[in-house]
Formats: sequence, C-alpha cells, structure tokens
Amino acid sequence: MNYDVIIIGSGAGSSAAAYKLVNANKTVLLVEKGKELPKDGSTQDYQKVITDGIFKSIEPWLNKQNQLFVPEEYFNLGGKTKWYGAALLRIDRTEFAADADFECMGWPITYDDLVPSYDEIEHLLGVRTFPIEPDLEIIRQGIAKQDSGWQDFPLPLGLASSILGNENEARHFDGFASTLGLKAEAQTSLLSRLSDKQNFRLITGHSVKHLLGKDDDPKLIASVMLDNGQSYSADKVLLAAGAMHSPRLLQDYFNASGLTASLPCARQVGQNFKRHILTAMLAFSRSSKTDKLRKTTAWFNNQHPHSSVQPLGFSEDVLISLIPDIIPRWFAKQLGKRAYGFFLQTEDSSHPDNKVTVANPDSSLPRLDYDLSRMPKANKEHKQMVRSFSRSLWKAGYICFTKSIPLAGTAHACGTLVTGVDPQTSVVDSHGKVHGMSNLYVVDGSVLPRSSRVNPALTIYAWSLRVAEHLIEENNNG
Repeated sequence: MNYDVIIIGSGAGSSAAAYKLVNANKTVLLVEKGKELPKDGSTQDYQKVITDGIFKSIEPWLNKQNQLFVPEEYFNLGGKTKWYGAALLRIDRTEFAADADFECMGWPITYDDLVPSYDEIEHLLGVRTFPIEPDLEIIRQGIAKQDSGWQDFPLPLGLASSILGNENEARHFDGFASTLGLKAEAQTSLLSRLSDKQNFRLITGHSVKHLLGKDDDPKLIASVMLDNGQSYSADKVLLAAGAMHSPRLLQDYFNASGLTASLPCARQVGQNFKRHILTAMLAFSRSSKTDKLRKTTAWFNNQHPHSSVQPLGFSEDVLISLIPDIIPRWFAKQLGKRAYGFFLQTEDSSHPDNKVTVANPDSSLPRLDYDLSRMPKANKEHKQMVRSFSRSLWKAGYICFTKSIPLAGTAHACGTLVTGVDPQTSVVDSHGKVHGMSNLYVVDGSVLPRSSRVNPALTIYAWSLRVAEHLIEENNNG
C-alpha cells in the first residue's frame, strides 16, 4: 500500500499533523520508535520515574569534549509530551523577528500567520488557566510589593479542570505521565481520536532507519525503511522525530544519496541547536507548603526580555531530589516540605557551531556540540535574571538555592532544521518543506529558528497544524 503521508515520530508535531491529515481523509502511517506507556500507575511512581529513570532513553551521546552523556529523551507513544509540564504558551509576536543584537535568527512567517493554528490547537488541547493556590499567592504578593520589574501572569496549562480532584495526578503531572488522561498531550488529546479511523495506521516499537529516495530522483523520498527491514511508501514524508533525531535521519540520507554536495541547505542540517539556558531554583521558608498544582503563574521582566520564570509543578518528593546529597536525607525531607520550586529559562542565541552530528569515523555515537561560551549575551542575561528573581524571593522572605540544568536536560531541544527563506541559512521553507526536496517536510521542534522565552510545545503543535493545512490545500488545488 502506498500512503498519502508517512509521519516519523509521535510527539507534538507528528500528532498534530496526523490529526489534521487523517480528518482530511488522507491515508496516514505514523511510525513511533517507542511503545505505549503502561497504565498501571508506574508512570507516576517517584521511585521508578525519578530515581530509577526507567522510562528515559539510555541512548549514549558524545558532548563537545567527546565525553559520554545520556540526554533525557523519551521514546514512547506521545513522545516528550507525555512527560512535559503542560505549560502551553504562545511565542510573543516580537519573537518571530530576528534579534541581531542577541544573535537570534528570525522566522519566515509572522505571529499573525500562526494565530489560526494557535487558536485551533489551544481548543483541541483544552488549554486553560487555574486559580493561584494559597502558598504561591503569598509568594506572588511578596514579589508584587517590590519595585523589581517582575510581572506575573496566569500560566496556560494543558490540564483537565478535574485534575484538582485527584491529588496524586495534581501533584504528579510535571515530569510524570498521567494514567487517567488528565493532561493534554499528543496521545490522549490527538492520536486517541484517530484510533477508529480506517485511513490511519500506527506502528510502534520500530524506528525508521533510512529514508529511501526514488531511483532516478534522490530529491524525492519514495519510502522509509524500518529497523525490521520493512519498507513503506508514501507520496509525502514528514519528519517529526525531534530536534536531536530528525537531523540525523536527514544527514544520513543526504550523505547516502550524494545530495550533501549539491543542496545548499545540507550544510545547515544539525546546526543552530537550541535548548534554553535553564536553572532550577528552590525557595525555602518556615511554613510547610500544601499547594497541589503549583504551576499556575508565570513571571516576565522587561529588564530580562529573553527570559521567563514559572513554578515547577513538583511536590516535596521530587523537590527533595534537587537538594544536594551533602544534606542528610532526613533534613532534606524537612526542607522539601517547606520548598517551592521554580524553573528559570532564557532563550539561547542562534549559533551554527551548536549542533547535532551523526556518527563520525572515530565513533558510532551521535554528537551534541553545545557551548554556552558561544552565547555570551544570552548567558549574561540568564545570570542576571537568576540573581534578580532570587533577590526578589529573598526580599519576600525566602532562602534560595539554584541548580543549573546540565546539557543532558534536553526537554526544550529545538533548532537543527530551522525554517527560513534562504537555503544557504535554513533547512526548510515557510511551509515546512526541506529546501530542494520534492516531498519531504519537517513538523517538529527542529524547525524553530527561535526558542523564545517560553516553552516551545504549543508552537510546535501550531506549526505542524499549519504545515498539514498547507498540504491539504496544495493537494486540493493540485
């Protein structure tokens, strides 16, 4: 059977594209490397999820210094969306433009171009805000009384309103996978709606090993080959394996087909990797904290325009894991009861040397070359922002401890196949098609030329809906 579309991956971008295309009566095959997560409660078990990390990828990578590390990636149906904190914010309209001073690339589209898709995905995911809870309200008021420049806003979340009625789910959604479907994510909100569709097929537990070009035209992808040797053909192929994995598939294909030398965009594949500069902060006070969701408010500050702050949706069991091991565990438990966690992020600059590369002759392992020293302005803003928010919490009566998120923390990985007008500086065009290719598109976070100051998930969903809409219109007009 020849499908209209094959989609590689099952995260935010792939699920949105599949939902749109299947409902437009296109025959769609979606291939996911991982399998469906169990529903036995283990995905909300602190020991199994956090301490043992049994659901995380064990795939080793090399860093800039050729040292081994294991990125915090997930291979399962629904991808990272099963584990994300469900903070679903739009990129500000100003963040679609290039920022030369901060060394950030611009989008080939505007905010207004993406508004219809933003509207649609927010409706599909049931994005809403929640009332601020008592402990966080005290913190909010303490910061608001200061002349610090920090402004708070309700944080849009992809959570069911009923989650507050289930304490375990409410306390274990950020970094955990819901067992009751109370978190809006790729599988629950989108793929599950396609399960009874005759024109949709899902393959799990097998990865795509190779893109296969047409014999007489390598610019047209004729089929994909899985790790079991099976091949499937389609009129169009959508890459959505994520910013760390899609570029490796494309690099392999360009190298095997000889297109590396002839397509200008080939030199950009894997470059401009972005992940946000991230810091976790714990704020301690004398009183025990009883909030459930916690993650209901975000802070912005015009003095730090590329940065944002949001609470971690972590209860004491997870917060304890962020307390240094040098602290006795009995004391750490007491501290955890009195702690509130925060997630501080700053957009990292675009830099071509921050990149993902496939295996080289010296190693069979993929490599992630990423160096904060290449982004001095972004790094400086982040440090200033961390000090500023810490100072505000101190004035509000809290003692703070911070921990930088290491390279392995790839939750917000994007870039590597950036969208743009010029094939010399980008990989895909404004409709997601790889420059110079006939039928290959990208619908995951790798297309983002800017990560902005907020979480990228909602924009990945929206981008994918927009690409799928274009493919439908193109087919109808063709």
